[in-house]
Amino acid sequence: MAPGGIGTVLERIHAAEAPDLADLEFVLRIADPVELSSLFHFADAVRHESVGDGVLLRGIVEFSNICRNTCRYCGLNRRNTRLERYRLTRDQILAAVRNIREAGIKTVVLQSGEEDNLDADWLTEVIAAIGRSVDAAVTLCVGERSREEYRAWKLAGADRYLLKIETSDPGLYRELHPGMSFENRTRCLEDLAALGYQTGSGNLVGLKGQTVESLAGDLRFFQRGRFDMISVSPFIPHSQTPLAGEPAGDLMMTLKMIALTRIVCPKAHIPASTAIGSLHGRDERPRALAAGANVIMPNFTPHLVRRLYDIYPGKTACDLSPEQRLAAVEQMAAAMGRWVDYARGDAL
Repeated sequence: MAPGGIGTVLERIHAAEAPDLADLEFVLRIADPVELSSLFHFADAVRHESVGDGVLLRGIVEFSNICRNTCRYCGLNRRNTRLERYRLTRDQILAAVRNIREAGIKTVVLQSGEEDNLDADWLTEVIAAIGRSVDAAVTLCVGERSREEYRAWKLAGADRYLLKIETSDPGLYRELHPGMSFENRTRCLEDLAALGYQTGSGNLVGLKGQTVESLAGDLRFFQRGRFDMISVSPFIPHSQTPLAGEPAGDLMMTLKMIALTRIVCPKAHIPASTAIGSLHGRDERPRALAAGANVIMPNFTPHLVRRLYDIYPGKTACDLSPEQRLAAVEQMAAAMGRWVDYARGDAL
């Protein structure tokens, strides 16, 4: 047991340049409702002090579900032959981006599978076209690429890049990502930061083989990386993956990870992810916002293909219009005494 009560331990974690792993593991193991309440209140206070009460919005466009990888947890894996594949055209992407800006949102997230045939020059032109047509920050989430490609996209106008590590345990990473390299993943993150991107990473909670110790290591990884955005999401099993029969990630453990991420990375932007809203068939994102999160990411992928971006089953609000989704977020924030912030929400 870590010395001191829960409040003492949380203060020690918050103040430390490198929190003690024993302290992090102690908090991750707590189950007492009073201690859990103390954790979430502490994280929420750090959130209020560090990033304020606004809930930032990022509009997502999932422009391709084609992927070269065989990640054992992801429905986009190339061995899922039941999935109809798609790639949006430049004009379809620009139309979705205009919808995002018309909704008042000032950050666009272009997300895809890790596609071998993604033409770097084509994406460069898409990014430049977005810059010519709307005033918005551009975030990319297209996986591992060369430093030269990252540089070209940055010069074209990309502002941010999200590349989740999923797990910082090298052995577990290799087990879950056949044919991929933990070292290359971290190389990409280092290149992105060096090129001046506002850089994001994150993990999945509940992966087969994951331990409390590896989750504590993820928290240390987040802090060392000084990431501008950190996405903590629960694992949700997909029928067309090797982990189809595994249990979903635990919501409470996910909330504890969000709270600790806020405490060790006070100024990071932390989303209440769509997966949290989909885990149990009900929207638990308010609980993530109450545990330290400050971002919601509404989906603006064209309705015709939205269900084909099938990373995990049961995505919430797939059939709602953008207007309906934004109204729901406005109501969610207001019910918590928070407000929707339509600013760009750059790195602090």
